[in-house]
Amino acid sequence: MNASALIRPAWTPATIALMVIGFVVFWPLGLAMLAYIIWGDRLDGFKRDVNRATDGVFAGCRRGADRAQRWGHGARTGNVAFDDWRDKELERLAEERRKLDEMLSEFDEYARELRRAKDQEEFDRFMANRNRHTAPTTTAKPASDKPSKGKDKGTNLLDD
Repeated sequence: MNASALIRPAWTPATIALMVIGFVVFWPLGLAMLAYIIWGDRLDGFKRDVNRATDGVFAGCRRGADRAQRWGHGARTGNVAFDDWRDKELERLAEERRKLDEMLSEFDEYARELRRAKDQEEFDRFMANRNRHTAPTTTAKPASDKPSKGKDKGTNLLDD
């Protein structure tokens, strides 16, 4: 994201003002702005995942429609050499597309793991800071395990 953008998912004066105005005008707008401030940096990944999923769903429809328009549902042109060449090229392109899709999914998994590691590091840092601030400054003496002798005459009758 562009760091110089006026409205970006961060606690900037502009986003805070928009959130307050949103709550004043209509509370769901303020809530939406608050959600954008908190989780807006993850929208790019979400948008990319949604686009990839819908592209996968509609890609078959697009390919089928394109083929139907161009070649009449895979109809041959009459030129055997051209048809063989076209089939080989389409197979090669399909293989390249498959490789690119695999590389994309590997990269997405890598980026997801990086985000998870970053989140884990931030959480660990938070817990370390929290534990440092909540650690007790004085330690209490542990109570002795031995029973008291002679102090309480009514309880230890055998000690007399």
